[in-house]
Amino acid sequence: MKEFDVIILGAGAAGLMCAITAGQRGKRVLVLERSNKVGKKILMSGGGRCNFTNLYVTPENYLSNNPHFCKSALSRYTQWDFIALVQKHKIAYHEKTQGQLFCDGSSKEIVKMLLDECKDAGVQIITQCETDKIQHQYELSTNKGKFSTKSLVIATGALSIPTLGGSGYGYNVAEQFGLTLLPKSAGLVPFTFTDSTKALTNELSGVSLPVTLSNDRASFTDDILFTHRGLSGPTVLQLSSYWQPGESISVNLLPDHDAYEYLLSTKNKHSKSLLRNFLSNDLPKKLVQSLEPLWWPTVSDAPLAEISNEILANIANQLSSWTLKPAGTEGYRTAEVTLGGVDTKHLSSKTMATLENPSLYFIGEVVDVTGHLGGFNFQWAWASGVAAGLDC
Repeated sequence: MKEFDVIILGAGAAGLMCAITAGQRGKRVLVLERSNKVGKKILMSGGGRCNFTNLYVTPENYLSNNPHFCKSALSRYTQWDFIALVQKHKIAYHEKTQGQLFCDGSSKEIVKMLLDECKDAGVQIITQCETDKIQHQYELSTNKGKFSTKSLVIATGALSIPTLGGSGYGYNVAEQFGLTLLPKSAGLVPFTFTDSTKALTNELSGVSLPVTLSNDRASFTDDILFTHRGLSGPTVLQLSSYWQPGESISVNLLPDHDAYEYLLSTKNKHSKSLLRNFLSNDLPKKLVQSLEPLWWPTVSDAPLAEISNEILANIANQLSSWTLKPAGTEGYRTAEVTLGGVDTKHLSSKTMATLENPSLYFIGEVVDVTGHLGGFNFQWAWASGVAAGLDC
């Protein structure tokens, strides 16, 4: 049986960052990865350019049953610390929108950076390694042999995108050691529909526009994308993390205007215009053509001057608060993250160690901390990995 100071299960963002940090402290570190390569989620993120962090990271960008839990790790290893590492390796990057930082080239550069840092820190990595059994403190039986360690770090990710190695293995380990799991669900995921809305979204597939999307708990303004299954795009992914099955959502198609005042003003200034022609200045023409028979069929060919203010008010209400009821989401198959997971009440917010077994750590997505879209989940991976790596 080979002995190590630290064994980390999972060679994703959190696991590699933990390995680097522990290795730099002189620890003998082994990383076991069940996939055939490391950092699969890093490689696919950001369309292959990796949205590796965000300039504006705050605790408010995270969902958790304990919203204070993430504060310690995020403050001890900030976005600026990771940016400094990226700059050290001379990786060119740019801000895309709303503080989101992407590689100019490829996400492969981030994986190479992490692997180079692991190599310099003396970290050993074994891929295609399935862990069959973990015995107390801590002996691991795997298909690549038996290993033992003083400190065990669970960085196995979660259920999202199983084709990239996502699994529930980390949850099994948590339950083995008596930790509570909070309810899990797919987050940052497109909505699907089964009613007449599905026919509409299928018809509009490929159309995108900026909207404000909201429910009773959250509101986001960004692009929405119609798909043949339903709705996607940044604002949909954001709101999905705050959505519960059976709930309706509200779409404001004119987020920059008071819709009623806008229609009235246009009626006064362009009384001969048709509503569809005017709205096509602000909304995709194809969308307007699809909404016209639903929302103003009786006045579709009437100039604005002949449309009563009452009818305009009804149309404005539809434009500013179009109510839709998703049938569900696309689920873990395409979800970028998994909500819920290991209850943070069992963990030290400073070290990520379990309070009951201080040599057992949980980091990254397996923990009940989920970021918004835009690099926040990677920053949680880096920060929680460093927190554990400084202690294990």
